[in-house]
Amino acid sequence: MMRKTKSNTGLAILTLLLAATVFAQDIVTWINGAGGKPALAVIDFRGSGSQPFMGAFNSTLFNDLQGSALFDMKAKSMFPLNNPQRPEDLRPEDGGQGFALSDWAGAPVNASHLVFGYTAAQNGALVLYGNVFDTRQQNQQSAQLFSQRYAGSLDEAGAIHVAHEFANDIILKFGGAASLLGSRIYYVSRRSDNTSEIVVMDWDGGNQKQLTRLNSLSIMPAVSPDGSRVAFTSFAKGTPRIMMIDTMTGRALPFYNQEASLNANASFTPDGKQIYFASTAGGLAQIYAAAINGQGFRRVSHRDAVESEPKVNPKNPNLLLFDGGPGHEQIYQMNSDGVGVERITNGEGEAANPAWNQDGQHFAFSWTRGYAKGDFNIFVMDIGSRQFVQLTHSEGRNENPSWAPDGRHLVFASTRTGKSQIYTMLADGTQVKPLTTQGDNRSPVWGVK
Repeated sequence: MMRKTKSNTGLAILTLLLAATVFAQDIVTWINGAGGKPALAVIDFRGSGSQPFMGAFNSTLFNDLQGSALFDMKAKSMFPLNNPQRPEDLRPEDGGQGFALSDWAGAPVNASHLVFGYTAAQNGALVLYGNVFDTRQQNQQSAQLFSQRYAGSLDEAGAIHVAHEFANDIILKFGGAASLLGSRIYYVSRRSDNTSEIVVMDWDGGNQKQLTRLNSLSIMPAVSPDGSRVAFTSFAKGTPRIMMIDTMTGRALPFYNQEASLNANASFTPDGKQIYFASTAGGLAQIYAAAINGQGFRRVSHRDAVESEPKVNPKNPNLLLFDGGPGHEQIYQMNSDGVGVERITNGEGEAANPAWNQDGQHFAFSWTRGYAKGDFNIFVMDIGSRQFVQLTHSEGRNENPSWAPDGRHLVFASTRTGKSQIYTMLADGTQVKPLTTQGDNRSPVWGVK
């Protein structure tokens, strides 16, 4: 047998470090794009009869575009003194005054695209006229990417609404795979040691609404692919059981729980017709599958170890991730018939909360791997290469990552400020934003609506 020398060990470690560095760079390219970002100059819009609401409008528009990670947002301090409001304001040349597209394309702005327009109060409504022009085009007609009219209520909420819609159209125009507009985040809000409820909020933390009122422990939510229902684990009837509710009305939906001391950790298949879950019906917690109403359940895994949190690959419904033993909790994969079980994480620390990206190639998870002993951090791994990158660092306990519909953002829970709160970030670990600040909130999942 060949003895491993110190030089061989050092080479192996160096190879692993280089591979991790390359994967981290791949993540950045994935978020930022390989061909460079469009450079946006977004003027401060003005409003006739709606000016009191323009501060909220302008900050919302800028923040939505910046938060998409699709654009290089140009500093407004570099903008020309004059800003166009209508396409009719544009001129072929104006000596750098700001009414020519070339004034925005060249230094010091160096923008590839100009976003401009205005709002007005019309018939009791706030109306937005939004425009996006390519500053590099000589001809105004060919420079116009789109001009669109939007309407909202004549108040701050209406101004924020039309800003979201305009930003959403810009994101989609520039090739955003999906929009965050209209998506919702479901999470657990702890009321006391013995009670917690399922709450929903908009993708930006607004419009928080309590969905359950069971006066018990309601935990581990999962949202169906179409956003129409939420499954969660409830202690309302004593032992942990799976319940389902309609996301619009909060109405309970029928679900049959097999006899067991625990039925929990439900997750939906990509077509929304089945669920996978953990159950102790056969002894130790194992993975089961059932129809959307709990009928026709069948045992999937048969191992001498506790297993939970099954997650189905969105591109390959025959492949599951789950966490479990033996020993310290780790991430495993297996086929949907229970064969081909393989450990994915390397056995260090504890790993949990797997969450597939929509591409079926990457997944996020929480891990105590050596970096912060005793605390979990969020990681992203490539399922094929097993390379991973750490997204959170030495800021409390970070758990339960879930992907946004755009596949570029994550929501997660963190204790970095004391009690657990809900945060979002880009998949490269940047642009971390708190969505909740009060109470104790955890276990977020991102739904399409």
